[in-house]
Amino acid sequence: MMQRMLIALLPIYAFSIFAYGPYVVLLSLVVFATGIFVEYLFESRKKKPVSEAVLVTCMLLTLAMPPRVPVWLVVIATVFAVVFGKEAYGGFGRNVFNPAITGRLFVYITFPLLMTKGWVKPSPFGVDSVTSATPLEIMRQGGHVGILELLLGWRAGSIGEAPIFLIIVSAVYLIVTKTASWRIITSTLGSAFLLTLILDLLNVPSALPTLPAILSGSLFFVAVFMATDPISAPKKTISHWYYGVIVGVSGVIIRTFSLFPEGWSFAVLLGNTFAPLLDEVLKEKKKPSAKKVTT
Repeated sequence: MMQRMLIALLPIYAFSIFAYGPYVVLLSLVVFATGIFVEYLFESRKKKPVSEAVLVTCMLLTLAMPPRVPVWLVVIATVFAVVFGKEAYGGFGRNVFNPAITGRLFVYITFPLLMTKGWVKPSPFGVDSVTSATPLEIMRQGGHVGILELLLGWRAGSIGEAPIFLIIVSAVYLIVTKTASWRIITSTLGSAFLLTLILDLLNVPSALPTLPAILSGSLFFVAVFMATDPISAPKKTISHWYYGVIVGVSGVIIRTFSLFPEGWSFAVLLGNTFAPLLDEVLKEKKKPSAKKVTT
């Protein structure tokens, strides 16, 4: 499962190098080296190997960071992700929260200026990248963002959140290989779209145009790769629907009414918090057992 997740992320990683240049490679090397080393320190004491899951955490964390984030900041994010997002709960398979989201959110709150300023618009292989506002910032200032530009990922944002067309292809691959839950993906995206549309139709002052808002930010990236984490997401099939709605609705509420320009990291952690409760209180219908035919 971890290998399939890495395969799904590779096209997005390749796109990010083309869009933001070799600095992405440097960041990923630092994140992977730090993550593997920190997990080794913990697991070696228990005489256990480093899990493949830490590779997925490192890849997700790299792609969730701003393209010009300082190297020392990604080190802090990686250490926090592995130590407090994973090892503090006992290691692989025991974490309550998604480790990559945990690390990103920690530095997002601790160093908000470094995590929300200095966005750059992609250029081929990172050549002549210029500082640019994100689509969400442009729309909040009354500007217009093209739909095709959003779909192709040619806009400012986190390293891996922009290429929507590649994220959709990866989602299909993960669903077909039964690596990610299509119920979580569709309920997250569907509930986010529906609430955004309602707020847009009601002309809520802080609401954004529906389609550009859905294609902006990290919604698709989070719905496909973060919310579907099999460890921190609920286990029951019926719980997946409610879990996705919690993530989708809370993310839209946070990004619309709070001071945070993007609320999906908070939304995933909120969903992770309710995941065990959903599995506890929701009951799945038992399939009728086949009756034996006697002669």
